[in-house]
Formats: sequence, C-alpha cells, structure tokens
Amino acid sequence: QVQLVESGGGLVQPGGSLRLSCVGTGFTSDRYVIGWVRQAPGKEREGVSCIDVGDGSTYYADSVKGRFTISRDNAKNTVYLEMNNLKPEDTALYHCAAPIQEFNNKGKATIDPAGSWGQGTQVTVSS
Repeated sequence: QVQLVESGGGLVQPGGSLRLSCVGTGFTSDRYVIGWVRQAPGKEREGVSCIDVGDGSTYYADSVKGRFTISRDNAKNTVYLEMNNLKPEDTALYHCAAPIQEFNNKGKATIDPAGSWGQGTQVTVSS
C-alpha cells in the first residue's frame, strides 16, 4: 500500500519561499506520475504540478509556472516542490498524490481512484 507524507508548509510573507517535501513508500513500479494538488476554502481543487519519476518530465499549472519547481530524488523516494515569489492566492492545503492520470496547465488533475493522497501540509501566505 502506497503511503505519502508531506512536510514543509508554514506561514510566509508575500514574495517569500517555501519548499514542500513528499516522501512516498510502497510503490511497486518505478514508472508513475506524482504531483501536488491544493485545496483552498471555498475554491475548487487545483492541480499545481506533477513529475514523471521515470523520465523526469515536469508539468505545471499556469498559475504557478515560473514560480514553482518540482523535482524528485528517487534514492530518497522524495518529491519536492520549491515555491518562490509566493502570493496570498497560493494559500491552501497542499496534498501530494499519485498516480496522476491526467494533468493540464489549467489546473485539472485526475488522480487514479485507487491511488493515494497524503494528509496535506498547510501553506499560508500573508503579511
């Protein structure tokens, strides 16, 4: 059974930076897409970014492109989300999820119904 554990959230001022981490265990394949999905109160769930751990291909929503960077360390079974120039609208609960079946630059992300989600880490951007 796949388990995902996120960390790294917190309170940061606008323009600040955070790095989220997601440690995954229990994967039986070395070829899958894993990513980050955020949920803010009163807003629809939004796909932020994802990465193919097999070939390293990365994908971003337009809302974060140029500010966020996703990466992975396969030896540590960890995926990172480096977030720079944070804005108040980035405030949300950030979940790590896999496997991701579909993702587009408009923020649509479809996670395998049999897939896994982490418990989430809160990111709050406020002065």
